[in-house]
Amino acid sequence: MFIHEMQRWPDFTWDGKQIAVKLGEVRYRQGKILGQMQVLGFEIREETMLNTLTLDVLKSNEIEGKILNAAQVRSSVAIRLGIDIAGAVKTDRELDGVVEMMLDATQDYHTPLTLARLFGWHGALFPKGWSGWKEIKVAEWRDSSMEVVSGAMGKEIIHFTAPDAKLVPAEMKRFLNWLNDSQPIDDVIKAAIAHLWFVTIHPFDDGNGRIARAIGDLQLAKADKSKQRFYSMSAQIQKERNAYYHILEHTQKGNLDITEWLEWFLNCLDRSMEHTEQTIIKILKRNYFWEAHRDLEFNLRQKKMLQVLLDNFFGKLSVSKWALMTKTSTDTALRDIQGLLKMDILKQDGAGRNISYQLKEHQKY
Repeated sequence: MFIHEMQRWPDFTWDGKQIAVKLGEVRYRQGKILGQMQVLGFEIREETMLNTLTLDVLKSNEIEGKILNAAQVRSSVAIRLGIDIAGAVKTDRELDGVVEMMLDATQDYHTPLTLARLFGWHGALFPKGWSGWKEIKVAEWRDSSMEVVSGAMGKEIIHFTAPDAKLVPAEMKRFLNWLNDSQPIDDVIKAAIAHLWFVTIHPFDDGNGRIARAIGDLQLAKADKSKQRFYSMSAQIQKERNAYYHILEHTQKGNLDITEWLEWFLNCLDRSMEHTEQTIIKILKRNYFWEAHRDLEFNLRQKKMLQVLLDNFFGKLSVSKWALMTKTSTDTALRDIQGLLKMDILKQDGAGRNISYQLKEHQKY
């Protein structure tokens, strides 16, 4: 028996004391991130928000096995937010629809989620009426059974069976009434419940997972009381994709006590915010570096490599690696590095053939 078949459905229960500590930690981190971003200034907030929303769109689709072009998604998000970016590329209507759905959810979170708006989201996801090679019902409820299965033909494993199609209109009316009404529930908890509830109903032929995550993002934006998005729940879910599907299946085959689902959701959200905090530390480190050394003169190669070292450089930096990355000779690379050593920017490790270089740590970062 699935939870939607139980007599008390959808009367969810949970242990408030068991999730209280993690909920408090998540709420603290939300406030801390929003506060830190306000200090960083408009341009950095804008860039971070663009990156977050781009990542959200990419990863929400990637969870479903749909790989989108990152440059196109970034360009589509930037155009719709009115952000000027270098190297914008042409996008197509189908990709724009995916972006528009996510932006409508996060930028207009105050507006109730009506039937028309939800159907608009679904129509934006499938503007041609097809999902891959299969024609589907678009902007209307499914009219057939829905099962989540895996395994080879003849040996399929049924992970989940959604409510009967004839029940969907009434189920969705009840869900939307609950979502749009005020309840004495923390908005973060409401985001977790909405995600689970919608994906359990599975009201559409396709796109249910992406829309469930968009509804969750809408509710999280409401929890933040901000259109500015600096963390991506979908990106973290994609990293934990197997655990995500496991907890959904476990919860849908369990009872109406959803404490375990709420714990998983809160922990996943907390990890997504931890990633954002690490990004903020990198931004602060980079900003401090350039401010502290604003009076020094670097050539273009040095500027490029310092930017790489300040962002995400993996491994050890050698003369040959510098030459390869800057497309120059090893002699020129060595002179560039020696110049930075004299400026007290880099430090040398090792000796002989094992010499490598790294940024010298300064007191404030």
